[in-house]
Amino acid sequence: MASGAKGKKFMVKKMREYVLSISHLPMEEQHQNIKEVFSNWKGDFEQVDDVCVIGIKI
Repeated sequence: MASGAKGKKFMVKKMREYVLSISHLPMEEQHQNIKEVFSNWKGDFEQVDDVCVIGIKI
């Protein structure tokens, strides 16, 4: 997924680290945070790949 600033990919490692950093938050807050971070990263660029994030509460 190379839509962000300077055509940089978001990358799985960055996503994993971010999700772990917000894992203490309620699911709805995690959802909103992920949407916001992704939207900010994407900026005005067109989304070229599909994105699927699934959260499971245990």
